[in-house]
Amino acid sequence: MNKENIYEFLNSWKDGVISIGSVYKSDDDYKKEAASFIDKHYAFDESNVLFKPTFTKQVIFRNNKEDALSYFIKGDIIEDNGFAIKPWKSIEPLEIHINIEESFSIAMGVLELSPFNDENPTKIAFTFILNEFDGAIKIKAHHSSPIIS
Repeated sequence: MNKENIYEFLNSWKDGVISIGSVYKSDDDYKKEAASFIDKHYAFDESNVLFKPTFTKQVIFRNNKEDALSYFIKGDIIEDNGFAIKPWKSIEPLEIHINIEESFSIAMGVLELSPFNDENPTKIAFTFILNEFDGAIKIKAHHSSPIIS
């Protein structure tokens, strides 16, 4: 892993979240889009993954593929509102920090998420621990939380 392909991965992640929302808005198969996004960006099929999504209060963690899917598209967990089907007009990185270690990398930063409606943008802080599996970068741990101003 190097900084360039980590930035490519981060762009793919944010574009993937936006794409799920676009597919949802066009009344297409957003569930398939979300499942493909999770398979591409999270290492659930290769390893254990720790996932603490941004907006959770009752069920704090989504450490398996089904619970992650619920968070992104409003599934079986009651508090899940469908993070990716809000949908978001844009997700802009405001600050990104990267550490590359021998067997993993860490990306940490601030993202500004702008919805399609007139709501104010939401700022979140995130940390991704990344590993490479068969040449593909995937998330092993994801922690994010809203920045309250």
